[in-house]
Amino acid sequence: MNFDCYSFCTGDTYDIDPLAKTLREKGLDPKFYDNVIYIHPPSENEQNHIFFFPYGCVVFWGVEPSESQYYLDIAKQHVTKPIPRVITDQCFYYYGVETSIIEESDELILEPGDPLVLLSFSYALSQSVKLTAFEESIDNIIQKTKHLPEEMAQKGTTSLSRRKLSKSIGVLFAERHSINLHNDLLDTPEFFWRRPAYEPYYQMGITYLDISTRTNILNQRLAALHELYQVLSDELKHLHSSRLELIIIYLIVTEVILVIVKDILKLV
Repeated sequence: MNFDCYSFCTGDTYDIDPLAKTLREKGLDPKFYDNVIYIHPPSENEQNHIFFFPYGCVVFWGVEPSESQYYLDIAKQHVTKPIPRVITDQCFYYYGVETSIIEESDELILEPGDPLVLLSFSYALSQSVKLTAFEESIDNIIQKTKHLPEEMAQKGTTSLSRRKLSKSIGVLFAERHSINLHNDLLDTPEFFWRRPAYEPYYQMGITYLDISTRTNILNQRLAALHELYQVLSDELKHLHSSRLELIIIYLIVTEVILVIVKDILKLV
C-alpha cells in the first residue's frame, strides 16, 4: 500500500520549545531528537509520522493533506519570518524488505518499524525544500536587480538615487547574509554523528534529491550576488566621492568670490 509524504518550508525558523508546548496542550506527545520534534498522531492506519525542524520545515509521513493543514496552522503560530510562498514537495512510499528509492516514480521503499529511518530521510527532504526556498529567494533578487548591471554597462552609471542605490545594496547584503547564515543547514546534521548507522539513509536521500549539485549552484548564484553587491558598492562610493568633489568645488568658488568681494570693498 502506497502512502504520501509531504515536506514543507513555511518560514525562517520555528520556536521549537513553544511549539512543543502547544503540541502537548493539544493532547499530543512530542518527542525530541536533538532539536527536531517528532509526533505520532493517532490514526486508523498507524502510519502517521510528523517531524518539525527548527529551520522552518516540517515533513509529514502518511498524513492526509486535510490533516496536515491542521498541524501547519499550529506551526504557523511559532514561525519567525514567514516566507511569501510556502514551499512544498511530495513523494510516495511503501514498506518493504529493504530500503531503496525508485527515482523514476519518486517512490521510497522503507523498512517498517523504525521512526529513525523516517527521520533520516526527513532530514534530506526538509533540506531540499529549504534549499528551494533559498533558490527562489535568490531568483527574486536577481530578477529585481538584473537591470542595474545592464544599465551600468550601457550608460556607465545607474539612474538610481543614492538612497535607492543604498536600499538595493542593503537588500542584496541582507539576502547574502541570511543564506550564508543558514548554509550550514545543508551540511550533514549532527544527529548522524552519534547515530552513524542511520547516515546511509540520509545520504541516499540527498543523492536522490540532488542536494549537493543544487548547493553548488546556489553558491555560484551567491557569488554572482556578491559581484553585483561589489559593483553597486563601488558605484555608491563613486557617487559619494563625486558629491564630495562638488562640495569642495562649491566651497572653493565661494571662498574666491568672498575674497574678490572683500578686495572690491577695500577699493571702494
